[in-house]
Amino acid sequence: MRAPRLPESEVQWSAVRAQGPGGQNVNKVATAVELRLDVPGCSLPEALKARWLQAPDSRLTAEGVLVIKAQRFRTQEANRRDAWARLCALIERFAQAPKARKATRPTRASVRERLQRKTQRSQLKATRAQRGMD
Repeated sequence: MRAPRLPESEVQWSAVRAQGPGGQNVNKVATAVELRLDVPGCSLPEALKARWLQAPDSRLTAEGVLVIKAQRFRTQEANRRDAWARLCALIERFAQAPKARKATRPTRASVRERLQRKTQRSQLKATRAQRGMD
């Protein structure tokens, strides 16, 4: 299944100054790009939006607005492409529902091994125990 496409008109762009080292270029030129997407209000499928909003993500605000700041490159256009690529990767990640976990039982051998390790560990600790002080 392909990830759904998002129209660029639903995304808000703003140019901001980048952080970090870079001298006058960083101080004077707004090359970093901030992308904002209102996840609950966008045209993506409802199931995808629900998975996205339930996922723990520090880029989502309390209102469900996704904020991506791209400042990896020196030009605004390159940062804009980077932010869009990161948004597309996020959409792709939530496009497919995760597979439900199928409950399984441990094998008899693994249970036996675990119990043997517990017994050995218990015996080791028992040798460390202080004997009665008389």
